[in-house]
Amino acid sequence: MTLADASLPRQPAIHIDELSVFYGDQCAINRAALKVEPGQLMALVGPSGCGKSSLLHSINRLTDTVPGCRVQGDIRIGSLAVHDPETRTDTLRRRVGMLFQQPNPFPLSIAENIRFPLREHGMRRRRDLDERVEESLRWVGLWEEVRDRLNAPALSLSGGQQQRLCLARMLAMEPDVLLLDEPCSALDPIATETIEDLIRTLKGRYTILMVTHNLAQARRIADSVTVCWVDEGCGCVVETGSREAIFVNSSHPVTRAYCDGQAG
Repeated sequence: MTLADASLPRQPAIHIDELSVFYGDQCAINRAALKVEPGQLMALVGPSGCGKSSLLHSINRLTDTVPGCRVQGDIRIGSLAVHDPETRTDTLRRRVGMLFQQPNPFPLSIAENIRFPLREHGMRRRRDLDERVEESLRWVGLWEEVRDRLNAPALSLSGGQQQRLCLARMLAMEPDVLLLDEPCSALDPIATETIEDLIRTLKGRYTILMVTHNLAQARRIADSVTVCWVDEGCGCVVETGSREAIFVNSSHPVTRAYCDGQAG
């Protein structure tokens, strides 16, 4: 399957059950449970320090790189048990793409930002690499802007262009699940609108979990919403539901207060 096969979905569900994350003795999130339905976009919302990013990072095992971090509970992507000792992190991270708060292009050329990870995962033919570069840049609307300077440094791009390049790099790997950690928070309103539009085009083709502090953004693009909070110094999930259930008919007083701007 290639990016051109836009009609072919990648839709494993994400199941999280009894997930707890600790940094040393500090609890980041306690016994979190949620399910992202196949092909849906779920927004994780809540105040700073409630464990949203820790939850996200545990899905592709970025938590493995943090000294003293312990993860308990069960995470599954489709039938894949994320924290099973037999699950290889390189295989997992190819299936699970991640976009961060700050654009993080490699200090390489625009084209090499996409070629490099593809070569690391076994793609060798120059023709195949060049085709994937063009295909992924077209997918994020960058091709016409950079086609005449593919060998220019990626860091010469604007912030919004860098974030689109990082999105193109992620999609070039043909993942199944997308994790978005506040992908617009470092961008201006015009760049934010462009990224949001791109995220909308990915809904239904990928299963997406996105952290955002922007409740208006969650209202605009999420299918479902999970509200995280802090209880006795530890992050937790207080409510999960459809966008309407959370923003219009929420059952939890914390959710109502947060969505009404009275807390958080």
